[in-house]
Order: sequence, then C-alpha cells, then structure tokens
Amino acid sequence: MSDAPSERSASEADSAAGSMAGSIDRFRRLVRIPTVSRIDEAQTDWGQFDAFIAALPQLYPATHAALEREIVGGHSMLYRWAGREDGPPTVLMAHYDVVPATGEGWTRPPFSAEVVDDGDGDVIWGRGTLDDKGALVSILEAVETRAAAGFRPRHDVYLSFGHNEETTGAGAIAIVETLEARGVRPALVLDEGGAVVEGVFPGVSKPAAVIGVSEKGITTVTLTVDQQGGHASTPPRLTATARLARAIVRLNARPFPARFSPTNVEMLRTVGAHAAGPMRWALGNLWLTGPLMLRVFTRLSDETRAMVRTTQAVTQLSGSQAANALAERAEAMVNVRIAVGSSVEETERHIRSAIADPAVRVEALLPSEPSPVSPTTGAAWELLSRTVRQTFGQDEVIVTPYVMLGASDSRHFTRISDHVYRFSPFEMSGEERGTLHAMNERIRVESWLRGVRFYTTLVGEL
Repeated sequence: MSDAPSERSASEADSAAGSMAGSIDRFRRLVRIPTVSRIDEAQTDWGQFDAFIAALPQLYPATHAALEREIVGGHSMLYRWAGREDGPPTVLMAHYDVVPATGEGWTRPPFSAEVVDDGDGDVIWGRGTLDDKGALVSILEAVETRAAAGFRPRHDVYLSFGHNEETTGAGAIAIVETLEARGVRPALVLDEGGAVVEGVFPGVSKPAAVIGVSEKGITTVTLTVDQQGGHASTPPRLTATARLARAIVRLNARPFPARFSPTNVEMLRTVGAHAAGPMRWALGNLWLTGPLMLRVFTRLSDETRAMVRTTQAVTQLSGSQAANALAERAEAMVNVRIAVGSSVEETERHIRSAIADPAVRVEALLPSEPSPVSPTTGAAWELLSRTVRQTFGQDEVIVTPYVMLGASDSRHFTRISDHVYRFSPFEMSGEERGTLHAMNERIRVESWLRGVRFYTTLVGEL
C-alpha cells in the first residue's frame, strides 16, 4: 500500500516523458520537410509543401477531427474550430515556409532536425526551428492536446498557416480576404514576433517578454544606374558601377533620423521600472533624459539601433556580365525597414537626398507601410500578458510592448482586427536570434516545450 503513490508517480512521469518525446518527434519530422519558398515561384518545390500539408492529419488526428481545414491561396491553410457560442474569434498564426539553406557552413545539416546535447540540455538544429515551424508545431500540439481532451473554445478559433511569408505573403493576404468576405472580425490575432530575451536593455537583468504591438514597414529600394557600356580598357572617369558605389557610400553615411516612438517610450518605462541603479531613474524620466537615451540606443547594439530608426541594408549587387566589359546597368537592392511614424514616401525622399545624384534611379518595390499600433490595454492584451506570466513565471518576466523590427504575415490582418500582436513564446539568446535567416538555426528543447505550454494555456482560455 505504501508503494502505490510512488507507482502512480512513476506512471505519470513515464506518460509525461512519452508525451514530450512524441511532441519532439513530430516537430522533427516537420522540420525535415524542406518547405523553401522563393521569390520566383517557378523555382519552388511545391511537392514539399504538399507533403507538409499531407503529413498534418496523420500527426494530429484529434485536431483534424475537431477543426475544419481549407487550403487557401494555393498552399496556405486555414483551420476553423467552431466555438460553443457566437462572439468575436481568435486567430493563431504561423508560417511553414522557410528561407533557403544549402548546408554550407552549418554545424549540422539544416534539414536533419538533429537533437544534440550541448552540455546545457538538448537542442534541435534545423532551418525553421525558430522561424517559424517552432511556433506552428507548438500551436498544433496545444490544439491536439485540448481537442483530444474534448475541449471546445467559447468562440471560434482560427489557425492561419501561411506558405510564403518569407517572400510575398500572398497566402496570408488570401486568408484575410477570405475572412473579410465572411464578415470575420477577430478579437485577437497572434503571430510570430517578439520573444523572451535577456541582456537587451541596459541595467535590466530580468528577462523581458517583448510583445509586438506594431511592426516596421518594409520595402526593397532599387538603385539603378544605366550608362553607356564598352570595353573595360577605356573606362570613363565614372563608370556605372563606380557611380553606384558612390551612391551606396553616401547612403550609408546618412542614416535615417533616430527618434523614440510612443511605443518605444512605453517599452522603456516598463522595463525601466525593473532597472538597477541610475538606469532606473534615467529610463523613468525620459522627458528629461530622452536625448541622452536616444544616443545610447543608437550605439548600444544593432538591435537597439534598429528600434529607434528606419534602417537600410544593401543586400544584392549586380553589374557587368563579363570581367572585361563595362556595365551598361549597375543595380543595388536595398532592404529598408521603415520606422513607425515614418512612411514609404519619406523613406524614398531621404534616400534620394542622401545620394544626391539624379543619374541614380530610386524605386521602391512592394512597399508596405508600418502597421497600426494595437492597444496595450483591454481583454486581448491582458490575456496575452497573463498567459506569458503563467508560462514564464509571475515574478520572473517583464511583459512589455515593442515595435517588431521584421515583417510578418500579421500586418495583413490589421485590415480586419484592431488587436494584432506578435510574440513567439520562446526564450532566445542573442546568439540564437542571430541564427534567424542565417546558418545554424536551432532551438532549445526546453524552450520549445515551454512554448507548447504557452499555447496550451492560451487555447484553454479561449
């Protein structure tokens, strides 16, 4: 009789371990499917996307029994979980396309989904573990758990899984158009975005859960020089490539102006209440210290610098087709992330002014303005904040709004909802954040499982 409690505990522990192992196995299986999206869709291997879609009903049978699924915009997926009563729904978002990875320079093959103990715990390696299959599979694990237990949400819950977030976002746009045509106005939309981070804010030792209430605009600006070509043995004083190089140097020498947006101010005041020493006073009195703190943020790190200004980065260059021929066209692609409070028009005007050369043609491609700012009060914000604290520790984490530096599919949902938020419920170190769209992308198993708990708790509140 005295052994019974320990036997039950052992049985429960075995069951929990088996459940975790099953979750991890499903995650790894989906990471192994190389759903790489490309700007030129003719180069996309759609068979891999079909395989991903086909795998989900096998891996998540309770989800596919309880929810309706439709394919939208070619390969994006929209699920509807019918609620018990009428009311504004919730949309949980993620995308399953990933950026390319050749394997060159990777410590582990990018689509092997290897689990490696690095001395501090198990780590899952692979493209998409952070961006964004980690969130997608966490959502499915949470819904599967709840659906298998017979749970049904109070109001409708939609799962929106985009297939080309990394390129055009056309799948998410099609989903928004579908929901809009049906009169759906979500009370909450949650997509990828901020994470639980440490060491970002000066003087603050506690981890901060940064929830995106807006996101920067995005556009690719082309700088083009068209000029007479010819043999490279008789070059003019200023070739097309040299003129383009001069334009790039001038642009880099004239960064966009730095300023704190209202969301920046709220973020700094929130985290500042937990800062140590003089930094607590400095962050709590921005009316006085604002200019000094702005200079600090422009120098502290790449992340803090990007928080307070529009950024530009030259990502692609093209010129002559031969080593001994002058370029008749030289072109640079500049990826621009537009600060909240600015605009595409202001961005183009700044670039033209910085370059100061009418021979360099400036053109914005696929421009997207900064997103509207979602409120940091009300039921949706309180639900997210409460769920974060329940998952990461009531007194262990600071919950703060911020402006997301990248772009996500959620920006399209601002057409149909005033409560669009961006948060990936994972703890990410600076090094791990640096693997996004880069080599050696990976996620800690413990962090990913905590993300599953976040979504499981959130779903239970819907």
